[in-house]
Amino acid sequence: QVQVVELGGDAVQAGGSLRLSCTASGLPFDRFSMGWFRQAPGKEREGVSCFSRSGNLYYTDSVKGRFTISRDDAKNTLYLQMNSLNAEDTAMYYCAVDVSKCGTIVNRPSAWDYWGQGTQVTVSS
Repeated sequence: QVQVVELGGDAVQAGGSLRLSCTASGLPFDRFSMGWFRQAPGKEREGVSCFSRSGNLYYTDSVKGRFTISRDDAKNTLYLQMNSLNAEDTAMYYCAVDVSKCGTIVNRPSAWDYWGQGTQVTVSS
C-alpha cells in the first residue's frame, strides 16, 4: 500500500539549481527515515542524502554545501534542494523510505524497503 513518488527532475546547465520532491503515502511519514539516492548509467546506486527518523541529516561528501534535504510532515513530502549543479550530478534520482534510522542504512541502498520510480536530473557543462 506504500507509494513513493518523486518529482522535479529536469535538464539544467552547470551552476543551475533544481528542487526535487518526494511524496510518500500509506505510512506514518514522521516515523520513517527518507533518503535520496542517485544512479548514473553503468554505475551503482549511491546515497546522496538522508533525513533520519531520529532527526539527523546525512549528506555524501560530494554534495555537502550544495544540496539541502528537508521534509514537510504536513504534506508527507521530502525535498532535495540542489544548487551549483555540475555534470557529475547527472543521474536518475530516487527517493526511498524505511523504518530504520539513516545511520544504519544510509550507505546500504539494498536495505531500504520502499522506493519511488525515479526522476531524471541532467546537467550540461
